[in-house]
Amino acid sequence: MSARIIDGKLIAASIRERLRDTVAAFTQTTGVTPKLAAVLVGEDPASQVYVRNKEQACTKAGILSEVHRLDEATTQADLLRFVARLNNDPSVHGILVQLPLPKHIHQITVLDAIHPLKDVDCFHPENVGLLFQNRPRFLPCTPQGIQVLIRESGTAVNGAHVVVLGRSEIVGKPVGIMLLQKGETANATVTICHRGTRNLPEVTRSADILIAAIGRPEFVTQDMVRKDAVVIDVGINRQNNKLVGDVAFESVSQIASAITPVPGGVGPMTIAMLLENTLSAARLALKNT
Repeated sequence: MSARIIDGKLIAASIRERLRDTVAAFTQTTGVTPKLAAVLVGEDPASQVYVRNKEQACTKAGILSEVHRLDEATTQADLLRFVARLNNDPSVHGILVQLPLPKHIHQITVLDAIHPLKDVDCFHPENVGLLFQNRPRFLPCTPQGIQVLIRESGTAVNGAHVVVLGRSEIVGKPVGIMLLQKGETANATVTICHRGTRNLPEVTRSADILIAAIGRPEFVTQDMVRKDAVVIDVGINRQNNKLVGDVAFESVSQIASAITPVPGGVGPMTIAMLLENTLSAARLALKNT
């Protein structure tokens, strides 16, 4: 029997529709329109697609969006000055620096320079610290999207064993801590796997919920998944001119109880959560004026 598809595209569309009404009401009440500034350095094709999708999503939700396209040769000092300018612009509520950055720019230095109240990606160490203490200012977009997908799929998380493949600062670590903490769609027992994990297939087969976020095309095969597990595929890889995830979808979907597709799973949710964070940032800015 094939797994039930967790349709991230459909769920994200529903969230964006609700958000559009919320943003309209906020703007009407306060006279403030939430605004997201995206910074794109260089000509990376994937990054340009991501930024364009975010820009279109903002427009549909009634959120102002401005995209700043900087030359590949932009220096780190120039980029930091540009970020400082956005930090000091009261009309900008959220700042997003699109990753990856050119190799000559130190990524962490730039992300740390974004004001914590405008850090809608939740990469700043202050916001990460608040997240780990379970009192988040913002929730990181992709992990939050994963959590919402799990909730909307009707999957029980309380007491479940969640195995996360990947320990990145963007997905693996934060989604692990979010599902571990007390709260709704949380309170799980979490195992985070990485290159040093021994007997990896044995560990992944113990998962009630398996989250794959390692950036290796179709790495998770059927023999690594327990029957009736819920599988969340975060990966997006281009293979033979086709987009595939970190999970071998065709075979794994035959034994999983529910699974996210690629594309159309986690990706649309990430953008929807970014819009929610931008509205939250606008509310925080209004509160602090």
